[in-house]
Amino acid sequence: MANSSSCSSTPLLVLLMACLLATATTTSRAQDPSQLSLSYYSKTCPTAEEIVRAEMACAVQANPRNAAFIIRLHFHDCFVQGCDGSVLLDDTVTLIGEKHADQNVNSLQGFELVDRIKQKLEAECPGVVSCADLLAIAARDATILVGGPYWDVPVGRLDSKTASLDQANSDIPTPQQGLATLITKFLAKGLSVTDMVALVGSHTIGMSRCTNFRDRIYGDFELTSKYDASAQVYLSKLKETCPVNGGDDRASPMDYVSPTLFDNAFFESLIKGTGLLNSDQEMYSSLLGFETAHIVEKYWADPIAFFKDFSDSMVKMGNITNPAGGEVRKSCRFVNT
Repeated sequence: MANSSSCSSTPLLVLLMACLLATATTTSRAQDPSQLSLSYYSKTCPTAEEIVRAEMACAVQANPRNAAFIIRLHFHDCFVQGCDGSVLLDDTVTLIGEKHADQNVNSLQGFELVDRIKQKLEAECPGVVSCADLLAIAARDATILVGGPYWDVPVGRLDSKTASLDQANSDIPTPQQGLATLITKFLAKGLSVTDMVALVGSHTIGMSRCTNFRDRIYGDFELTSKYDASAQVYLSKLKETCPVNGGDDRASPMDYVSPTLFDNAFFESLIKGTGLLNSDQEMYSSLLGFETAHIVEKYWADPIAFFKDFSDSMVKMGNITNPAGGEVRKSCRFVNT
């Protein structure tokens, strides 16, 4: 049975060698969202959620940034081929993964934490819990652990046997894109404008690299924040962190008020015009943003409404499955042999 009080780790090399040596008899199965359910593991692995919760609690206690890492992994997974664990695949001789896509390379973190959780699940219920489900459950627990809302996670996703570097480069939103492009990318995944604003609210606990916000702070930041007296002090600090040249990997919180707490303060920064990323600020300042600006104001005025919509949108995004189906991987980094 799972031990919810232990925080342990296993050397990554040992874990990978064990997983590479493992074989599986599962064959690829097609899948549609109707196959997901809350009781999918009730008989085959009833302790699955307990195991994920315990490991996430240890990880977030050790480093609160682990919460944002896992939520981001889940988001980037679901936006490419559906929520199928493809973002977790390493490159091999026969497979090109998504880790080196423009929005993933030098940005996505948390892969070792996923390995650790997967090892625990495999020890308890070998070959049962998919990596895609692991991410979906862990993202929910990550949110709760830093003060965010709870939601029930439908499970039963399969892990893809493929990945798509091209789709990762084309489908994942980027910090420099305008509002029309961002809305189009979310709509293409079956996610509404409300879903988009709610999901972007997860930036309340995220950090971003200098290379993603340099154009913003040396561009229109002063224009959008001209009515906020403290904006110049904040801008000066950002420029110290992120010079015109160099320092690409230096990071700054996207919510500078409460960067480790999942709350609605992020939306206040957009109203003040001090959003760190261009793509975030566009939701309030763009001439096309009459609908998104209203939602931003609603979430700042009503944190309960934000929490409800975020929960609903996470379920909706998590229900995007890969119609090609797949398998339950022994290792989240490699397809079964």
